[in-house]
Amino acid sequence: MIKAGKKIVKYKIPIFILSLLLLVPAVFGYISTRVNYDIMTYLPDSLETVRGQDIMLDEFGMGAFSMVIVEDMEPKDVVKLKDEIREINHVKDVLWYDSVMDISVPVEMLPDDIKDAFFQGDATMMIALFDDTTSSDETMEAVSQMRTLAREQCYISGMSGVVTDVKDLFLQEMPIYVLIAALLSLLVLMLTMDSVLAPVLFLFSIGIAIIYNMGTNMFLGEISYITQALTAVLQLGVTMDYSIFLLNSYEENKVRFDGDKNRAMAHAISNTFKSVAGSSVTTIAGFIALCFMSFTLGMNIGVVMAKGVVIGVICCVTLLPSMILIFDRGIEKTRHKALIPNLDKISGFISKHYKIWMAVFIILLVPALYGNTHTDVYYNIDSTLPADLDSSKANAKLGDEFHMNNVYMVMLPNGMDAKDKDNMLRQIKEVDGINWAIGMDSLVGPGIPDDMIPEDIKGMLKSDNYELQFICSDYKTATDEVNNQIAQVNGIIKNYEQGAMVIGEAPLTKDLVTVTDVDFRNVNIISIAAIFVIIMIVFKSISLPVILVAVIEFAICINMAISCFAGTKLPFIASIVIGTIQLGATVDYAILMTSRYQRERSRGAGKKDAIRTAHKSSMKSIIISGCSFFAATFGVGMYSKIDIISSICNLLSRGAIISTVVVICVLPAMFMIFDKVICKTSIGFLPKQNKNKQEELR
Repeated sequence: MIKAGKKIVKYKIPIFILSLLLLVPAVFGYISTRVNYDIMTYLPDSLETVRGQDIMLDEFGMGAFSMVIVEDMEPKDVVKLKDEIREINHVKDVLWYDSVMDISVPVEMLPDDIKDAFFQGDATMMIALFDDTTSSDETMEAVSQMRTLAREQCYISGMSGVVTDVKDLFLQEMPIYVLIAALLSLLVLMLTMDSVLAPVLFLFSIGIAIIYNMGTNMFLGEISYITQALTAVLQLGVTMDYSIFLLNSYEENKVRFDGDKNRAMAHAISNTFKSVAGSSVTTIAGFIALCFMSFTLGMNIGVVMAKGVVIGVICCVTLLPSMILIFDRGIEKTRHKALIPNLDKISGFISKHYKIWMAVFIILLVPALYGNTHTDVYYNIDSTLPADLDSSKANAKLGDEFHMNNVYMVMLPNGMDAKDKDNMLRQIKEVDGINWAIGMDSLVGPGIPDDMIPEDIKGMLKSDNYELQFICSDYKTATDEVNNQIAQVNGIIKNYEQGAMVIGEAPLTKDLVTVTDVDFRNVNIISIAAIFVIIMIVFKSISLPVILVAVIEFAICINMAISCFAGTKLPFIASIVIGTIQLGATVDYAILMTSRYQRERSRGAGKKDAIRTAHKSSMKSIIISGCSFFAATFGVGMYSKIDIISSICNLLSRGAIISTVVVICVLPAMFMIFDKVICKTSIGFLPKQNKNKQEELR
C-alpha cells in the first residue's frame, strides 16, 4: 500500500480533476434513478396478496383505486365531475351509482348496499380506478391532476393519494436533510478539530462519495425513498471516521519524516487503508445482513449503504489525500486551538471506578432487555403523516362520515354459482366490522345474464377469468381487528372457492406484519453472527467477540428500551434496521479501544496500565466519531415530517451517543474483569517471553 500511496501522491492533481469529472455521469445516474414511494412493493412475490394485485392489473387493467368524496354538490354536477375525472390520463374508470341507474332515481329508493356505499348525509362517494399500480409515476400524476381539477368540497383518499403526498413531502424535505446533516457535522468537526479548512475538505470528499453512490444506484433500476433519505445521512456519519484517521496519520507522519509531506501522505494512505479496511468490514457486514430480509426493502437499503461504505473508503484513500496535499497550506493557515479539553483526568476516573460501571451495566441489563422486546411498532405508514396533507384530510373524512377506514377486495374466479356468490357475500357482511360488501350482483341484480350486464360495470368488475367484489371495513389498516377480519373473510371465500383471493392495502399490510416479524429475528442473528466472526478473526480470540458484541447489543437494547418506556411507537422498519446499523456502525468504537489494549498487553504492560492507556488514547477519537454520527442524524430526525425517516434518524442519533457512552464506560470495566479470560482465549495478548515462561512452567 505504500507503493500505491506514492502513486496517489504523485498523481494528486489528475486524481482531483478526474474525481470532479466523474461527478457528471454520477449526477446523471442520480437523476435517472427512479424513486419508489410505496413500501408494499417490496413484499415477496410469492405471497397470494401480491400475486392477486398482479392478476388484477393483468385481468382488469386496474392496479389501484381512490375514493373521491364530494360534499354539498348537486347530482348533475357530480356527474360532470365524474366525467372530467374519467378523462384524466390513466384513470381507467369511475364507479358511482349512476353507473347502474339514472340519477333521477331518488337516493331513498336505492338498495341499502348502494345507498350506504355511495351516500352519507349531504356527501357522496365515487371510486376512481387507475390503470397502473398504486405507486407508479402515472398513477401519482393522475392523482395530482384530480386534485387540481377537484373543488374545495372534494376529497381524494386511498393509498395512491397517500403515496403522492409522501412523494411531494419528501421532495420538499430531501435537500434540507443533506443541508442539516452537513452543517451540523461541520459544526462538530470545527469544535473538535484544530483546523477550519480540514472539515470543509472532509465534507467535500464525503459529498462526492455520496453522489457517486447515488449515481451508481441507476444500475439497481430504482431505490426506495427511505433508502435515498438515509443514504446521504448514514454515509456521512459512518465514513467521517476514515477521514479523521487519515488526517491524524498524516500529521503524525509529517513529524516522523521531518516535514516531508509527500512521504508522510504515502505512509498515511497505507496506514489508513489497513485500519479502515478492517473497521469498515464490520459496518459493511451490518448492512449486508439487511439483504437477507424477504421484505426486499432491506436489500435495497443494505446494497446501497454497503456500496456507499466501499466508495467512501476508496475516496478516503485517493481523493481526500490529494485534496489535503493540494490545500495543505490552507490547512496550516487556518489552524486554531482545539476546543476539546484534555480528557486524561476523566479517562483516569472512568478506569479507576470500573466496578461502578459494571454495576450500572448489571442494573440496567434487565430493564434494557425488557424494553427491547416490548417496544410497540406500527405498520400503517399513512397514520403518522401530517394531518394537513390532502390524503390525511380525505382519509379522516372517509372514516368519520362514511365509516370507511378500509376498503379491500375479493377476487373470485368466474364460473361460481350465483347462489353460492349470494350466500358468500351474505356471510361476509355478517363478519364484525364490515359495513358493506358490493359485487356485480349487488349492482345489477342476481341472475342477470352476462350479455345483459352494462359494459361499464362489466369492464370494471368482471374480466375473462375473474370477478371483483368491494368490501368496506370500519377497522383501520394494520390493527388486530382488521387482520382478524381479513382472516375470517379469507376463510369464508376459500370455503366456496379455493382460487378466490382477498387483495388490497389491508391484506398486504397483514402479510407485511408476518413477513417482517420473521425478518427481524433473522437479520439480528445474521448481523451478530457475521460481526462475531469478523472480530474473532481480527483479534484471533474467542472471548473478545462475545464481549464486544455484548457491549454494543447492550447499547442497542437501551436505545430501544427508551422508546418502550417513553411510550413511543416506532415504524416497523425502524425496529428492524436500527439494531443492524447501530451494531455495524458503532462496534468500530469498541474495536479501536480493543486494538490498543491488545497492543499494550502484547508489549508487556500490566492489565491496569494496558487498559488505562488504551482508554486514554482512544477516548477522544471515540467521542469525535460518536458526535459526528450524532450530528449527521439528529437534525434530520428533528426536522422530518415523515415519521418513518424521523424515527430512524432519531434512533440512530440517540444510538450513537449511547454506544459512545457504553464503550467508554462499560468496555474498560469488561477488560478489567475478564482480562485473564481474554488473555487465555486470545492470540497476541501476552509477550512472547511470557508465553515461553508459561510453557516452561507447564
